[in-house]
Amino acid sequence: MFGLGTPELLVIFGLAVVIFGGKKLPELGSGLGKAMGSFKKGLSEAEDLGLDLSQQLPGVREVSAVRDKVDSAKKLSKVLTK
Repeated sequence: MFGLGTPELLVIFGLAVVIFGGKKLPELGSGLGKAMGSFKKGLSEAEDLGLDLSQQLPGVREVSAVRDKVDSAKKLSKVLTK
């Protein structure tokens, strides 16, 4: 987890308690959790919208078909070289 061990996490948590106080930490954690959930939801909606738009662009289906063929050829070459 980002190279942080238990002692580092304890120091960070201790500083957070000193800076924000014990009563404010649950509110901060809740707000952070809601923000992360909202960000993930927005990101997935943007990805879904992007996929829908990409299928409507000219030539996208052809490029996808060629990419699939190239991927299958790569898999086949890996099997043959074993």
